[in-house]
Amino acid sequence: MSESLFEEKPSVPEPEGGPVYSPLAARLAPKDLADFSGQEHILGPGKLLRRAIESDNLKSAVFFGPPGAGKTALARYIASRANAKSFDLNAVMAGVADLKKIIEFSRSLGSGLARNQRVLLVLDEIHHFNRTQQDVLLPSVEKGEIILIGMTTENPFFYINQALLSRFIVVEFKQLGTEHLSTIFDRALTSEAGLKNLNPGVTPEAKRYLVENSSGDARRLLNALELAVVTTTPGADGRRLIDEEVARESIQRRSLRYDRSSDEHYDHISAFIKSMRGSDPDAAVYWLARMLEAGEDPRFVARRILICASEDVGNANPMALVISQSAFNSAQVLGMPEARIILAQAAIYVACSPKSNAAYMAVNEAQAEVNTGIERAVPMHLRDASKDGKTLGHGKGYKYPHDFEGHYVKQEYMPDPRTFYRPTGQGFEIEISKRLKRLRGEK
Repeated sequence: MSESLFEEKPSVPEPEGGPVYSPLAARLAPKDLADFSGQEHILGPGKLLRRAIESDNLKSAVFFGPPGAGKTALARYIASRANAKSFDLNAVMAGVADLKKIIEFSRSLGSGLARNQRVLLVLDEIHHFNRTQQDVLLPSVEKGEIILIGMTTENPFFYINQALLSRFIVVEFKQLGTEHLSTIFDRALTSEAGLKNLNPGVTPEAKRYLVENSSGDARRLLNALELAVVTTTPGADGRRLIDEEVARESIQRRSLRYDRSSDEHYDHISAFIKSMRGSDPDAAVYWLARMLEAGEDPRFVARRILICASEDVGNANPMALVISQSAFNSAQVLGMPEARIILAQAAIYVACSPKSNAAYMAVNEAQAEVNTGIERAVPMHLRDASKDGKTLGHGKGYKYPHDFEGHYVKQEYMPDPRTFYRPTGQGFEIEISKRLKRLRGEK
């Protein structure tokens, strides 16, 4: 890290009329809290974070959420107006030596209330720091030697050690909605710092396409818009017309935020399972398509369909498990892209099936009884009578059900019996319930 790190540097992009090489997203970075689109849950009037920023009393915090939601813009806005010496690092490139240099600089300023100036460290992609690097920050954050604003697209509860996390205000940024992106889009076209001087004309269809295919990412939207405008030749009237065809070329393929090693992996599979459990085949096949399109292993998806078929459908429709197992085997044999058809069929079948978690609850209760209930010995008449078992009385008195009318005879199968399986009134379990009541002599 060079000595220039300690020179005062602007923490926000160039003001309007700045260098032409500055990306549009940087030129449009909010210069006031009123300029932020979205994140009303943390920046709305009277919200804690807004009050802390306005009073210049923000403590160390971690901002997490999807790309292009405003984390970096807000952190740099805070740095621009805070009464503090600010430094900007990216965890991908920074190391322990960089952190120690900032900490040493902070200590050189004095300590506690005697300080004339605070030190603010804006640390992007903090989830890339390992435990050792995070531990270097802990004492200084705890003592208030530095104010740290960490930013990450990952869940900090998974990637930041608990000791450091407990010293943070944890702030979640939400994915921007189409109304927020539309506001940002309009500002880009009309602002002097934006594209106004290039005289763009954007059709409603082009705007809709860019907004809807930006995946809630303002940076992605602005990059695509800027590319569309600057590469379009002005017409006879001097306007640069951006229609849907140009928009499609500018943004290309929609970016799917999905990494098999990240939270998105677990969030998507959770949504998929819950959609099948909730009997919504459309949602189930959508989340299935998202995962497969992002490169998820089809066998991973097939295993979850198998689990759902037993845990959530169970005996309400026993065929769900059969079809799911068949889909699993077929997906292994076929691979992608054909496996998507098989998996979609199975997921839709499971979603549309009547639901029962009675078998799942039964084994949970039985396991709890095994671990905490009374210990039961196997009754003598149920014990194995092979080899020398008969001489010990094993199997004596056992009644073979097939020798009796209806292939059933009442006898003890468990000392101090308890009921674990309680069939529901769903699907085939209606018939199971009737049979059990009949065998038990219940009305």
